[in-house]
Amino acid sequence: MTDTFRAIRVSKAETGQTAEIVNLTTADLMPPVEGNGDVTVAVDYSTVNYKDGLALTGTAPIIRSFPLIPGIDFAGTVESSSNAGLKAGDRVVLNGYGVGEGHNGGYAQKARVKGDWLVKLPESISTAHAMAIGTAGYTAMLCVLGLEHGGVTPDKGDILVTGAAGGVGSVAIALLSKLGYRVIASTGRASEADYLKGLGAAEIIDRNELSAAGRPLNKERWAGVVDAVGSHTLVNAIAGTRYGGTVTACGLAQGMDLPGSVAPFILRGITLVGIDSVNAPMTKRVEAWSRLAQDLDLKKLDAMTSRVKLADVPALGAEILAGKVRGRIVVDVNA
Repeated sequence: MTDTFRAIRVSKAETGQTAEIVNLTTADLMPPVEGNGDVTVAVDYSTVNYKDGLALTGTAPIIRSFPLIPGIDFAGTVESSSNAGLKAGDRVVLNGYGVGEGHNGGYAQKARVKGDWLVKLPESISTAHAMAIGTAGYTAMLCVLGLEHGGVTPDKGDILVTGAAGGVGSVAIALLSKLGYRVIASTGRASEADYLKGLGAAEIIDRNELSAAGRPLNKERWAGVVDAVGSHTLVNAIAGTRYGGTVTACGLAQGMDLPGSVAPFILRGITLVGIDSVNAPMTKRVEAWSRLAQDLDLKKLDAMTSRVKLADVPALGAEILAGKVRGRIVVDVNA
């Protein structure tokens, strides 16, 4: 077991922030204090999420302390543990909890974290598939659970998925179609129509139908929504939701604002469900990963996934923010 490992480290200077590959030792990680840095993980894979793009580029103040290893999630094998619930050899996944923001994250060959942040992977999900799912796919599953909790079943009507060619959207389409829902995919990339239909989308609409200011209420078109875009897109998605429908909101690709009306809520009884993947309780995390093992078609997951090396990651930050990344990216931190 070597003490030295490779990682991406983001540093900040007067001229801005930089991301570079460095060699570190375990002394650079969270101190192994009981109840805090009580588990060391040999990381196999990480991924690139929209929030990672914000962190890598410095577009938003995601990283709260410098220098820091970014990467908001990872999957690997427990190397050592003083946590009662985990032992060496356990395969685990981590999403959220401020990792890659205030704590060293997943763009490294090793991670030391609080054991209570880790979820044991279901037997049927490999560490590579876990990061093909990643925070984006885990968030998509939380959205599906939100729709189900709201009583939106396949017989109630279509489901709109915005930002459909992105990570959350791609996994959401695959999940929903397997569960029997008819999915309408909203995208700004007309060239991705075949890709989206391959994942299970029944209908493709141009995101421009939703991205500008609209009316408080529109024709009732869908029973539920998975929205990763926010702003006018979310408002128009709400305005087109059927009576009693549920809208899940998990992203802000268009903006953090919500420039809308209370009309859909008080006239159609619409429910808006906020999806928080960062601090979701462990019971919900375990349920989400269990359902992913059960309900996600791994062949569709493979079809939406590309693989890159650790050194490729810094350049991908700007690409994912510009909407140039399709589906999911798995980062092999040991390549």
